Amino acid sequence: DGHLNNSLGSPVQGDVYFPRLIVPFCGHIKGGMRPGKKILVMGIVDLNPESFGIRLTCGESEDPPADVAIELKAVFTERQFVRNSCVAGEWGEEQSSIPYFPFIPDQPFRVEILCEHPRFRIFVDGHQLFDFYHRIETLSAIDTIKINGDLQLTKLG
Repeated sequence: DGHLNNSLGSPVQGDVYFPRLIVPFCGHIKGGMRPGKKILVMGIVDLNPESFGIRLTCGESEDPPADVAIELKAVFTERQFVRNSCVAGEWGEEQSSIPYFPFIPDQPFRVEILCEHPRFRIFVDGHQLFDFYHRIETLSAIDTIKINGDLQLTKLG
């Protein structure tokens, strides 16, 4: 019965192919990541948010869990934007230092994840917030984006 939904078609913006922007969201990154490629996530933070997360993963598998190249998690109670990765089932060292917390309840935001050769560069609303060095060597294997938590998505690209 699931095939009926697929016949409605899906918008394609840039290299990211995705259905409607419903949270939790899972979409495919065409061709995977590579240096110079940028992922854009635009949305609006919920009115009373606890957290939301953006993950770039190697496939969609839940069991065994797909490798997570980068997980970005905005935690409103602690005003932190933490990042980490999970390779072969092992979570790495979490990074949380940021110059300021960029997200405001009930306000729009724009997150850009720029893939460079040694790292991801993360920009929020046009300001570079931090770098995250790759822990997964094969960038092209990073082909899925997952978004969940207390936000509405308005655009992906």
